[in-house]
Amino acid sequence: MAELIGNLLVAQSGGPTAVINASVAGVITEAGRHDYIENIYGGLNGILGILNEDLIDLNDEKAKSIDGLKHTPAAALGTCRYKIDFKKKPEKAAQDMDRLFEVFKAHNIRYFFYAGGNDSQDTAHKIHEEAVKRGYEMRVNGVPKTIDNDLPHTDHCPGYGSVVKYNCATTMEIGLDVGAMATDDGSCCIIEVMGRAAGWIAAGTVLAKQGNPSLPPHIILLPEIALDEEAFLNKVKATVAAEKYCIVVVGEGLKNAAGEEIGADKSRLDAFGHPVLSGAADALAVIVQGKLNLKTRTVKLGYAQRAAAHFASQTDVDEAFACGAAAVRAAVDGKSGYMPKIVRLSSSPYQWTIELHPLSEVANVEHFIPRDWISEDGMMPNEKFVDYAAPLIVGEVKVPTVNGLPAYVRLEKSRVDKVLSPRA
Repeated sequence: MAELIGNLLVAQSGGPTAVINASVAGVITEAGRHDYIENIYGGLNGILGILNEDLIDLNDEKAKSIDGLKHTPAAALGTCRYKIDFKKKPEKAAQDMDRLFEVFKAHNIRYFFYAGGNDSQDTAHKIHEEAVKRGYEMRVNGVPKTIDNDLPHTDHCPGYGSVVKYNCATTMEIGLDVGAMATDDGSCCIIEVMGRAAGWIAAGTVLAKQGNPSLPPHIILLPEIALDEEAFLNKVKATVAAEKYCIVVVGEGLKNAAGEEIGADKSRLDAFGHPVLSGAADALAVIVQGKLNLKTRTVKLGYAQRAAAHFASQTDVDEAFACGAAAVRAAVDGKSGYMPKIVRLSSSPYQWTIELHPLSEVANVEHFIPRDWISEDGMMPNEKFVDYAAPLIVGEVKVPTVNGLPAYVRLEKSRVDKVLSPRA
């Protein structure tokens, strides 16, 4: 192993999770154990902040604050959805890469860690390759994160267990509420959760049933399975006849038979050019009310599902922290261009470990629910999925409180002096 002395930079990217800060805590805590790492910096608002030389000195943060990141939601360093795109914008991408390495050199950054999902791992991979190409000695590793649970090669992604835990509890509570008001007239409540292409989040709510077929959710609709409108309506009708109410969970990216996202607003595009998704539940409600004349309400869990650190999974926190720490250990050992992945050793009892996987095989690859983990009619995950997901929600995080509310951490964010000219 070649000794590499210099500073460390960590940043976050993409949609936050309840445990992404636990990964950053893992990076910072592990970095403090190695003499080769001198200063520990954070990049504000991901790669975009680094391009603007917006760095903070994490050495100035109190140890209590760093530990508190393990129970604090959102992205403590700030995040972004900025893509270095050599395919569509090669000239701009080349300029961005030049600027990044100006910042790295100006602050003697020799270790870089980027916590995020598919696009973030792609960015980390590109920076690793560019460092090799330029002959700049720097070790770059990704840190996995995404509630969507769609990164390949890892058993699951940090952030997933916590979103499932919260969504299950919320589905149970909504089910009790709707069921308590159920009359012979019947009613339907449609809960929309995140998940554009992969249905892992929606599927996770099957755990709320606790093995009882009559408990909600009664129907789970996944982006991987095209909506069969007639079969869906028949199942809603049969459920209401039996239970007097029906709870439906739908992934926001649900598609119709033509492959079109039923909740897409094509007049509004996100940072990556995708239509904004915000209406799958509403679209289904129109169908149910129009075809069955059934009182229907919708609930969109939105940002709440990824920010609910007050009901996070302790298993998820532990794994997120371990992934951050493993990325640093790998870099100190001379490894660059990798992402720590969670490897399941056993489901019962649940046992896991961390291994490394090349970023080149992770970047921009989506992992979907296997078809044989879903019922034949496509409207409910089966026991294979339950066995997979159940261990991930175990354990409660002890969140400290002040005046009855969670005591979340806000970093001091001592700015590192800028030494470069402003970004062009």
